Formats: sequence, C-alpha cells, structure tokens
Amino acid sequence: MTEGVAISISDVSLNYPLNNKGIGLLREILTGRVKKESTRLFRALEKISLDVKKGEVVGLMGANGSGKSTLLRVIAGIYAPDEGSVKVRGRVTLLAGIGTGFQYDLTGRENILLTGSIYGYSKKEISNMEEEIIEFSGVREFIDQPIRTYSAGMRARLGFAIVSNLEPDILLLDEVMSVGDTDFRQKSRNKIEQLIKGDATVVIVSHSKSIIKSMCDRVFAIDDGKIITDGSIETALEYYESIGK
Repeated sequence: MTEGVAISISDVSLNYPLNNKGIGLLREILTGRVKKESTRLFRALEKISLDVKKGEVVGLMGANGSGKSTLLRVIAGIYAPDEGSVKVRGRVTLLAGIGTGFQYDLTGRENILLTGSIYGYSKKEISNMEEEIIEFSGVREFIDQPIRTYSAGMRARLGFAIVSNLEPDILLLDEVMSVGDTDFRQKSRNKIEQLIKGDATVVIVSHSKSIIKSMCDRVFAIDDGKIITDGSIETALEYYESIGK
C-alpha cells in the first residue's frame, strides 16, 4: 500500500447469488465460496477502485440497493470480493444498522464485553473503557438489563458508543449518524472529530445531506455497484438530488 493510505480498493467486484435459500446461502456469501456453476448471480459491485487516506472522512451516497453497504462490508472483510483486492492498514470496526451484532438475551454490559472481545481487546482493556462507553451511550439506568428490552434508539446509541470508544484505526458507519436526539447526534459528531484528530479514518454511508456536507472530505456517489462521481462533495450531492433523493 502507498504510504499514508489507510484503505486501498483495487478493481473490486462482487456477485450475490440469487436463487439459493437459507443458511447455506449466508455461509457461501460470508466465506466467498459461492457455487457459481449452479447459481444465478447478481453483480453487486463492479470494478470499484478507491484509495482513502489516513485521517480522511469519506462519504458514500446512492439509492437503496446501489452497493454502498456492500462496499463497507467488503472493506470490513465480511464479504470476500470475487475479483480485485482490498487492503487496510490498522484495526477496522463496522457499525451497520441499529444494534447489529448484539446478543439480545445478554445485558448491555455483557454486550460491551462481548463486542470488545470480538475486536481483540482483553477483559482488562474493556473494563477500562466500560465507564466511558456507558456514560457516552446514555443508557446507564438500563445497562444491566437484556438488550431485547432496549428501544431501537438505545441500541443504536450503545452500539455507536462501543465501536467509537474501541479506538479504531478505521471506522465504518452505515446509516447510524442520524440516530438519537439532537444532543446525541452532536456528541456522535464530536466523537468522530476526536477520532479523526487521532488519525482515524472514517467511511460514512448516509442519506443525510447535512451529515455528508458537514463531515466529509470527499464523497462518492454509487449507482448499480459502480462509483460514478469523482469525489467532489457538490457533484455527489447533485447526482443524489437528480435521482429524487
């Protein structure tokens, strides 16, 4: 990878199988071992190439189903590309959707420990971060209750608090910057700015024009699995408006 680049995506393409069903399909997607000879394929990503610099905030915009979230999951290593390569420098964390990855029968506190362990932190390291996570999330009163008793907003706040306090080198956010009330959204923005000052790299998928304009250094519009703009924020927003969003 070029010096100063945190994410390097080169000619990445990804196919989704369409006619398999059940857990077998999920296993094939996650392992990259799709049985192409017997499967009808949908081209989810087409020859994506993009370098993201260390400390940069990049936004991805596009209609639902355009490939934005799929690209984040390829960067995170959840999906294996069929063609091309993805290289990352540092620890990657992904927050995708409300409460993604939570075990609903475990308490909020237990989910903090579980998530931190998944990302390779020791119990002592997680314990040192726990108080800050709880305070940031604003769910202290419910932290020892099962996640299934939380509202969607509470799960989203706790999820953001966990991944942002794990001090990631690369933070991937999929439609999570609009959750919570005004105060929490401002706290979230401040936290991301703090991470950036520490040289973290952030990639944001969002439909919010205000978030994209205020937080991103570059923005790319994606359509039909392809990057179709050059990184200019204004160009991406103009395209987004042209498709009626």
